[in-house]
Amino acid sequence: MGATEQAEPWWGEERGAAAPGAVLRAAARGVFPPADGGTTVLAQPDTRHAGVWAFTAHSVVFLDEVPAWVLRALHEVDADPLAASMNPFFLAELARRTGRHVETVDLVTAATRLPGPPPLPLRRADDSDHPRVASARKRREEVRAWATEDGAGVLVLGRGPAGRWEIGLEVGEAARHAGLGRQLARSARHLVPDGEAVWAQQAAGNTRSIRAFQAAGHRPVAAEALLVAG
Repeated sequence: MGATEQAEPWWGEERGAAAPGAVLRAAARGVFPPADGGTTVLAQPDTRHAGVWAFTAHSVVFLDEVPAWVLRALHEVDADPLAASMNPFFLAELARRTGRHVETVDLVTAATRLPGPPPLPLRRADDSDHPRVASARKRREEVRAWATEDGAGVLVLGRGPAGRWEIGLEVGEAARHAGLGRQLARSARHLVPDGEAVWAQQAAGNTRSIRAFQAAGHRPVAAEALLVAG
């Protein structure tokens, strides 16, 4: 696998803690790392967020750790080198080394902002005690929440790793299988600030969610494993 330093990185000029955010912004524009089997190790964007992004044939580890140690641990994994960064043994070693834990490996998708108001009537619900909103407050910053007029759907936006705007949504049992999830996901594209993309995480096995987000215009970007403190 490749080294970690590029004279002219694909993400732009940002270095240090700013680099992970630049990687995401580049990916949202369709600019991805070279498919060279390499691994790039970057500083964490902040003390809270660390983890791994696996793009096509190139991985990015954003972690305040000696790059040589990360690469050595990766090389010791008995797995296809192109998939080693998402191997459970490598992720477990990162967790052991950092004292953090890995909750899940997700598909990460992104979509551009759309102009105008959302197509779905929504009311602000920032003070909601809905479990989806409460979970977002623990994981994200600047959390904003909306609900459909009948309360059947909940939409949450907040800042996640590297400051990206992330969406969380939930559809009540009685309202499922009618396209509401897709409508909520598309509505989020109208609610993020100008110039920003909207990001979403979907568990690999949650094909219903994956289909809904892709129908709303989201495109796959990477696999993601976050190292969570505490």
